[in-house]
Amino acid sequence: MIKNLLGILVAGTALTGVASAADLPRRAAPPPPVFTPVPVFTWTGAYFGINAGYAYTESDTIRTVGIGTLQNNVNNLLRSPAVRLPQDGFSAGGQVGYNYQFTPGSGIVVGVEADAQYMDLQRTGVQSIFRPAFNPNVLTNTYRTDLNFLGTVRGRVGYAFDRVFVYGTGGFAYGDVTQRVGFQTAAPLTYFGSRSRIDTGYAYGGGIEYALPTDSFLNFFRSNAVTIKAEYLRYDLGSHNLLVGSVGGPGVGYISRFRTEGAIARAGLNFKFGSY
Repeated sequence: MIKNLLGILVAGTALTGVASAADLPRRAAPPPPVFTPVPVFTWTGAYFGINAGYAYTESDTIRTVGIGTLQNNVNNLLRSPAVRLPQDGFSAGGQVGYNYQFTPGSGIVVGVEADAQYMDLQRTGVQSIFRPAFNPNVLTNTYRTDLNFLGTVRGRVGYAFDRVFVYGTGGFAYGDVTQRVGFQTAAPLTYFGSRSRIDTGYAYGGGIEYALPTDSFLNFFRSNAVTIKAEYLRYDLGSHNLLVGSVGGPGVGYISRFRTEGAIARAGLNFKFGSY
């Protein structure tokens, strides 16, 4: 009897514990981890920056013809029919622009850019010619050509591979051009011509640009991206005739033809603002 009672008590106690455990609240499952998506880079936005590089001329021959009987002086090489005046030097300036990327990450990018830079392209050539069979004097011929600055307004179109942008560019170009020619005899200046004006034309080229991380040490202006670029740009401001008129000698004078064209190989740094 006692054994049966003990068995009943033990069984009841066990059942009571199980029932109590079943009534306890269930432990809540841990929340799922929160993933913050990494922003996808886009080239869309405005930018400004600086550039510097190497500039050089491509068509640098000055061609001269005489008016009327003065062509005989050209034929007899008293005045050179063609004089090469190559120029090269550094360039430095700045640019502003805006890009629009159709699809963030990788995709087509279009934009517009305006730039202006100082051009270290100044050159003077001096010839001393003595041909006594045609003239008893020593003749001095002086040629001067300058391109002091160059500006462009160009479209850009290319393809972005995330932070790498490869593009072509082309558009309007203008520059401050000075051209001079002086032909002397033994003492006085006999013929002289000069022009200084803004010439216009076109420019085209291409380049590659890379966006650095936002926290780059180059990010002085706290922009949302700093980009560096390498670019080749060719410009052509056209050909112009310069009248080298008579100052004190006989005859009307000469016509000297100049052509202003060349290229720039440069690097640039841009600060981009707008969309990430």
